[in-house]
Amino acid sequence: MNFASDNVTGISPAILEAIARANDGAANSYGADDITERLHEQLEAMFEHELVILPVATGTAANALALATLTPPWGAVLCHEEAHINVDEANSPEFYTGGAKLVTVPGADGKIDAASLAKLLPGGLGVVHHAQPAAVSITQATECGTLYQRDEIAEIAKVAHHHGLKLHMDGARFANAIAALGLSPSEATWRAGVDALSLGATKNGALAAEVVILFDIAKRPELEFRRKRGGHLFSKMRFLSAQLEAYFAEDLWLANARHANAMAARLARGLAQNPESRQRHPVEANEIFIELPEKVVAGLIKEGYHFYRWDGPASNCIRLVTAWNTAEAAVDRMIETARSIAQR
Repeated sequence: MNFASDNVTGISPAILEAIARANDGAANSYGADDITERLHEQLEAMFEHELVILPVATGTAANALALATLTPPWGAVLCHEEAHINVDEANSPEFYTGGAKLVTVPGADGKIDAASLAKLLPGGLGVVHHAQPAAVSITQATECGTLYQRDEIAEIAKVAHHHGLKLHMDGARFANAIAALGLSPSEATWRAGVDALSLGATKNGALAAEVVILFDIAKRPELEFRRKRGGHLFSKMRFLSAQLEAYFAEDLWLANARHANAMAARLARGLAQNPESRQRHPVEANEIFIELPEKVVAGLIKEGYHFYRWDGPASNCIRLVTAWNTAEAAVDRMIETARSIAQR
């Protein structure tokens, strides 16, 4: 009955088992272990590219470290106004970059587009009085649960690269995007022009595991020093890497994401049967933003359902998030409960 977030879930059994296996015996520290080495090889094969990979424990750390590696203290990062780095990371990107500025870009359904971006560039590039545009950050899937198509990413990358900017992708829900789009990891990232990826696993079945991926190996020393200086170099890194190795093994990450996406689509269809409902954004991954009559919203809360009123405590637009282990029966029960409340 808890649809507040995909962070409320437990751990995928295969990942929990991998942590237990990693706990057997001793292993070299600070990433010099066999599991981390295998993970590196696993991801390079998956992305079809030589990579810099750094496992970390939180998405905020992944985003901040990636952006700090791409952006100098006098730089600017352009992102959507609703981006997680702008709204929900307590100035962490600004802190880790040493003072870089976030410049927000509006856009429908949580997405920026190449045309809007082009209007803001070069944006004082080369002028000593202004923050210097250094990077663009996009979120996949977005904070509105929508997806960038491959061509949209490529167009944004083309504009960014034309002006010498790097393209970062916040992929906290990257698995949900890949599962929905049917693209390979390489097609969705570096082949489309992405320079850095924060790839999340925590929301999709891991305990606490994210990975920073850079497609330019020359950036390895800087990223590694920034991770250490920022306090995110785990001595027992094998426990992060074990989660990620199991996450990607046998496409567990995609199976989990496909299930979450399917449950979101099922729930959205069911709630939309209320004639007074309105979907705020297209349901393209595992998040639903839907306006329902206040009677229904209040009734669901009274029945014990958990979700966010998205625009504040009086809003009738709610956000629902499904996860890797959301039960079909739980989805159907919520649909039926909402229908029953509406008919009272």
